[in-house]
Amino acid sequence: MKLLMFYSPSFWYTTFAKVLEEVPDLEQEEEAVNAVVVFYQAEAEDEGRESKVLNKMLKNIKWLAGKFNTRRVVLHSFGHLSASKAPPGLAQELAGQAAQRLTNTDYQVSQTPFGYLNEWKMHVAGESLAKVFKEI
Repeated sequence: MKLLMFYSPSFWYTTFAKVLEEVPDLEQEEEAVNAVVVFYQAEAEDEGRESKVLNKMLKNIKWLAGKFNTRRVVLHSFGHLSASKAPPGLAQELAGQAAQRLTNTDYQVSQTPFGYLNEWKMHVAGESLAKVFKEI
């Protein structure tokens, strides 16, 4: 799994176009303030090691959120971080489990719609730690 994480004082998105036939039709718009925005990509190599990948994903997200004293997280599937791609179901399942576990520990979590291209605006803070890339 690859993670590109940002501390964002403001993040806004709206659905633009559906790209996976099997996902439901929807239109969604949301704004998050003082959030860790996580662009993630599950990779083919993640199959069979989902528990380890999920635990490391959560550890990295919580670490960055702690650095900026926030409990707000936005998860965004971003299939451009690696040439290796997991099946969409695996990526969606890992993100869903991450969202649930974060919510269970008092984080406010939202996910951009999986299987959609989204339009977004993001303000990224200037600190070095506001931009973090991790390979799991």
